[in-house]
Amino acid sequence: MPKAMNYTKGSIIYFSGDKDDRIFILQKGSVILTSIDIETNVPVTEYIRQGEFFGVKSALGHFPREETATVVTESLVISLTVPEFEAMFSNNKQIILKMLRVFSNQLRNLHKKTESVLHSIEDISQEKGMLGVAQSFYDEESYKPCCDVCLKFLTRFPQSDLKDTVATLYTASKKRLDLQASRKKTSQESFQPTNTGAALKQFSLPAFSRFAKKYEANTVIIAEFEPGDTFYLIQSGRVQLVKCVNAARKNLDILMPGEFFGEMAILENSPRSATCMSIEPVEVLEFNKENFEVLITGNPQIALVLLKLFCKRIYDQKRRLKTLVIHDTSARILDVFLMFDEMNPSPNMADRSRRFNLTLQDLSHWAGLPIEVVKEELSRFVEKRRIEIYDNHMIVANIVDIKRHVDSRAHQRH
Repeated sequence: MPKAMNYTKGSIIYFSGDKDDRIFILQKGSVILTSIDIETNVPVTEYIRQGEFFGVKSALGHFPREETATVVTESLVISLTVPEFEAMFSNNKQIILKMLRVFSNQLRNLHKKTESVLHSIEDISQEKGMLGVAQSFYDEESYKPCCDVCLKFLTRFPQSDLKDTVATLYTASKKRLDLQASRKKTSQESFQPTNTGAALKQFSLPAFSRFAKKYEANTVIIAEFEPGDTFYLIQSGRVQLVKCVNAARKNLDILMPGEFFGEMAILENSPRSATCMSIEPVEVLEFNKENFEVLITGNPQIALVLLKLFCKRIYDQKRRLKTLVIHDTSARILDVFLMFDEMNPSPNMADRSRRFNLTLQDLSHWAGLPIEVVKEELSRFVEKRRIEIYDNHMIVANIVDIKRHVDSRAHQRH
C-alpha cells in the first residue's frame, strides 16, 4: 500500500548515491532536489511542486539516486514502490505521456551537452544537416549508408535547392558501392533472428506482425536531421547510434534487442537527433505517430517499458558525458573502461582482471579523441603491462588500479 509520510523542515528524504526503489508524490509543502552538474561541478537545485512525482528515474531504472531530496517546509509525501506505481498509473495515459515527454526533453538536452563537448557544428537546417551526414559517410568510404541517407533526403525534400547536389553525391556513392560489391565474392547471409528474451514476449503477438521490418547490415534506418515520424523496437540484432560531428562520425550508443529508438522525435515532433544504423541484420517493429497513443492506450505495459528505457538511456548518457568532460587525456580514455565495467559488472568481483570487447576505434569514439592520441596514451600502459591490446578486444590487468588512476585526476575534469 502507498504510504503517506510527514516530514519536518530540514529532513532528508533520500541522499544522492542511495539505492532506493521508492517513487514519491509531493502532496503538501515544499521539497528541493540538489544535484551536481556534470560539466561545471556546480550544485543545481530543482523545486518540486505539489502534485509532482520525484525519484522516478532512479527507482524505475534501479540506479543510485543522482540527487538529494531535502524538505524545505513541513511536507506530506506519498511513497510508492515500483509495483505500486505501475499498478496505479499504468492505465493513466496522460501521466505516462507527460513523464515520457519530460524524460525525452532531459535526454535531448544531454545529447546537446554531449555534442557541445565534442565541438559539434552550430545549428543548421535539416536539409544541410542531412547532406552533411551523407557527405561524412562518403568521405569515410561508407558508401551504402551514404546512399541510404541520400535516398531519404530525396524522398523527404524532393523540392529542395540541394536536391541536385544530393543526387550527384548519390550517383558517385552508388558507383563506388557497386564497385565494392563486384570485388566481394562473399555469399549473402540469410537473416536469422536471434532470441530476444522474455522482455519482448508482449510484442510477439500476431497483432504486432504488421509492424515488422527487416534491415540488412550497415543500413541507415534513421538519418540525423530527417523529420521524425516513426519509432522502432529492436527484436533482433544491434543498432548503432552515431552523430555527425565536424564531418566525422561519433558513436553515441549501441542498442540491443528489447530497446526502442527514434521515440524522442515521436514525443517532441522534432527532427532526428542522431543517425541509427544496423550493425548486423536487424529485425524491428516500426510504429508511427498516429498509432503511438493508441498503442500505449491498449497496451499500457509498452508505456512502462518505454519509461524504464528512458531512465536507462538518461543514466547511460550522463555516464557518457561524465567521461567526455574529463580534461586529462589518459584518465578520459581509461574512464571508458570503467564505464563499460559499471554497465557490465563482472560476476566475480574478486578477480580484478577484465576483458573488454573494445577496439582502438571504439575507445576513440567513446572518449571523443583522435585514434592517434588513444594509441599514444595506451602505449604507456601496454609497456607497463597494465593493458593488453588485441584486434577485437583488450584486457585490463587490474580494474581497481585503473579506477585509482582516473580518480587521482578527477580534479582536472573542470
